[in-house]
Amino acid sequence: MLTTSAPELELNEIWQDVDPRRRVRVAFPINRSTGAEHTAVVYFEVAPGDRLGTHTDSAEEILYIVAGEGEAEVGDERCRVRAGDLAVIPAMAPHGVVNTGDEPLKVVGFFCESEITSTFEVPLQPIGQATVTMGVPVPVPA
Repeated sequence: MLTTSAPELELNEIWQDVDPRRRVRVAFPINRSTGAEHTAVVYFEVAPGDRLGTHTDSAEEILYIVAGEGEAEVGDERCRVRAGDLAVIPAMAPHGVVNTGDEPLKVVGFFCESEITSTFEVPLQPIGQATVTMGVPVPVPA
């Protein structure tokens, strides 16, 4: 059995240089590289006023809002989300999330595949790549 504790996760800060508000803290605790065969999980936190930049994922994702409030964006559609809400993001749909509240927005994303490729509009820092794959070793900053 794979187990993890979200409050104990070591979160990595990622950002996009084009906008100082595109900044999140993230961990990928469950995926192919940790032993899952068919699923993956991402956990991320977005500070008030910050956003997870627009990107696509290779598999459908279900977001569970653990704490805080924000706005989920899928294509041209916008939807308010808050603690306790669930949202479905179709595979390959451009999407992102912005924290519109006064506390950290804490989100768990569940995927139906154990290896997920995410492609962002611009590179993520500190890795300098726009495309990353969860479930394989994480790239090391240059």
